[in-house]
Amino acid sequence: MAGALSGIKVLDLSRVLAGPWTGQLLADLGAEVIKVERPGSGDDTRHWSPPSLPDGTAAYYLAANRGKQSLTVDITQPAGQQIVRQLAAECDVLLENYKVGGLKKYGLDYDSLKQLNPRLVYCSITGFGQDGPYAELPGYDYIVQGMSGLMSITGPADGEPHKVGVAVTDLFTGLYAANAVQAALLSRHRTGEGQYIDMALFDCALAMLSNVNMNWLVGGEVPPRLGNAHPNIVPYQVFRTAGDGHFILACGNDKQFRAVCEVLQLPQLADDERFASNPKRVQHRATLVPLLAEGFMARGRDEWLKLLDAAGVPCGPINTVAEAFADPQIRHRDMALQMTDSKGQNVPQVACPIKMSATPPQYLTPPPALGEHTDALLRHLGYDAVAIAQLRAAGTV
Repeated sequence: MAGALSGIKVLDLSRVLAGPWTGQLLADLGAEVIKVERPGSGDDTRHWSPPSLPDGTAAYYLAANRGKQSLTVDITQPAGQQIVRQLAAECDVLLENYKVGGLKKYGLDYDSLKQLNPRLVYCSITGFGQDGPYAELPGYDYIVQGMSGLMSITGPADGEPHKVGVAVTDLFTGLYAANAVQAALLSRHRTGEGQYIDMALFDCALAMLSNVNMNWLVGGEVPPRLGNAHPNIVPYQVFRTAGDGHFILACGNDKQFRAVCEVLQLPQLADDERFASNPKRVQHRATLVPLLAEGFMARGRDEWLKLLDAAGVPCGPINTVAEAFADPQIRHRDMALQMTDSKGQNVPQVACPIKMSATPPQYLTPPPALGEHTDALLRHLGYDAVAIAQLRAAGTV
């Protein structure tokens, strides 16, 4: 079965996470993705371990490189630049996350490559974009989490700001970039012309603040750090239970709030004018939440989850990653994969979460070994065995 992006060819010059995440999603959807890496070392994340597979390949690398072919090329050498140009001439998309202007000195920037391939969709991913006062700065997820305001709203209300436990600004940007690439391909279908895409982690992180952004723009007050609470909904947070358990209560309307009060055997709270509507509950958060917290200490976590679920109140456990993978819903949705690489090594993977009826994601190959497809790709470009041997001797590939 052909994937949704079958026939689309992607040249992935990116490293670490945001760019590779984009490339992996496009590969899952059916695109052919060629990953260009440094000879000898490859993508930095190949070595970000432990943990790693028996051959030393880091789990981090395995997270973002499924479905790709690996080509090792030294782009600082003219012969290496020529190989990339040959590939770009026949590709639909190019992904890169070099510093601003980093590829221009090699003749691999958009203005140079569009002369060879006017239909090329060229996507650059950086920390701060191609222009502006920070354009030259390196982009790190952790720093962007801090600069974007995300860390200011993450962590205990009375503690220090926290980062999110995964590199979300990289992942946000990868998802936005994959959307942008597909939109540009649709535009090209109409116009026949490719275009340049400028993606910045800082922009994407700020955009993903969503309702918190709007709270500032509309209300004019700096959003506070609320720990596990919600800025616009009360009660919508984590509560502790007997036995030191915790659970999430996601009470989104007045009917659900009344049900919570009845489950807690505190119906008077639902009748209290101070808590009669969500805006009032937000206003009187400091009074209401301690009353609920005290009530939830009467029983254990699992008992509360059963009672609240029966009452129609959204709630849930706080699972470890191991518990999440063991969850029957995740098992039913086939979110864990097992693949086998060219060495016969088992390679665990997490499935693409996109479910499509006619062109579902495909898992044809696991993340490639460094340079695994170099010879095949060079032969495709017309290099014979002698030429390939010369390139290897020169350290070009």
